[in-house]
Parts: sequence; C-alpha cells; structure tokens
Amino acid sequence: MNKIYLCAGNKGGTGKSMLATALIDAFLQRGVEPLLIETDDANPDVFKAHGERIQCAALSLDEADGWIELVNSLDKTRGVPVIVNTAARNSTGVARYGQTLKSTLGELGRTMVTLWVINRQRDSLELLADYLDAMPAGADHQVHVVRNGYFGSAEKFQLYNGSQLKKRIEEAGGLTLDFPDLADRVADQMATQRLTIQGALKEMPLGHRAELIRWRDEAFKVLGQVMT
Repeated sequence: MNKIYLCAGNKGGTGKSMLATALIDAFLQRGVEPLLIETDDANPDVFKAHGERIQCAALSLDEADGWIELVNSLDKTRGVPVIVNTAARNSTGVARYGQTLKSTLGELGRTMVTLWVINRQRDSLELLADYLDAMPAGADHQVHVVRNGYFGSAEKFQLYNGSQLKKRIEEAGGLTLDFPDLADRVADQMATQRLTIQGALKEMPLGHRAELIRWRDEAFKVLGQVMT
C-alpha cells in the first residue's frame, strides 16, 4: 500500500493513460482508494475522468517545484498507493530533478514502481534506456516494461524481445507485462466522454460493456503481478 506507480513512457500515444485508468480500477476492485497525481497538463484526461471519484492532484514535473510538491504529497499520504500519470515529454524533468524523489524514498518508506509502456518503435526503447540511466532500478525502484497489445501481439515486439535492454530489465528483477487491447469503439467512447471504467459499465450499451468486462478482467490479472 506504500508504493508509487509511475505510468511512464516519455512518448505520446503509447497507452499510459489507459494503463493508469486500469490501475486505478484494479485498486478500487480490491477496495483500496489510491491517490492519482496527474502530470500531463496537455491531456489531463485521467484527472478529469476520476476527479470526482478518488483523491487527485495535478502538478508539473517539468520543473523542480513540481518534484518538491510530489514528495510533499507522498509524505502526506503515507500508506496510500499513489498512481502518477506522466506526460509524454517528461524525460528532461526526470533527468534534472528525478533524484529529488529517489533520494527521499527511504525516509518516505515507499517503493517506486515504474510501468514503462512501449510500442514497437525503436525510440520507445531508447527513451527507456535514458530513463534507466537517470533513475536506475534497485531495492527501492522496480522497473517493468509493458507491451501494449494495441500495437500487436507480444511476438511482434521484436526490437524489445531480442534486446539487451530486456535482459537488463529482467536481471534487475523487472517483469515484461502484456497489457490487453481494448476494442477501439469502446476505448474511443471512454476517452471522448472521459469515463471511468466503473462509469462506463453503467452507461455503455450491452455489447460495449461485455467487451469492457473482458478487457478489465485481463488487465486486472496482468496488473496483479505488480500490485503485491
């Protein structure tokens, strides 16, 4: 319950927001209300969808003040799992100020869990390598790679599957997770109307709900591997 989950990727359109949405829902299914910290001020869809359902905060990690505010928020909510939905452009902020967070994890009594969402392009991996240099995995920081099924089956992520980066992740104790694909018409309606998963299950037509339940169950199983 004292973990910080960073839904990361440093690249737009990889599925970070959908991952954050599924992670929030997975905690709620367990009867635990997490804190959401939204750092994507360009597209704060997760914040707007969940703002009336769970405790949320919005801040920028492009500047030092945002990292200070993040640490203070973590300090005030000890014992509560925290989900950070990151912006696509945050690599510079991480490189400059990420140590502000990492250096306080011990005092906070928290562990950081990075869920790095990739597509099948090379820059997803290059950005991940840069991130690991800035925020190395260790006893207080777990890094897992999420292959987003929207971009194809696990076998199609050939650049990652055969990479030294995958070996580096797994040697440090990280996992490679396969996040399920959700039908476009359901995902698009959720995004357009800024629906939570629980809200969508109340408002969508039966066929949409059936697809969402299928996807939700699969996502819950995948995320359960990193929620212990």
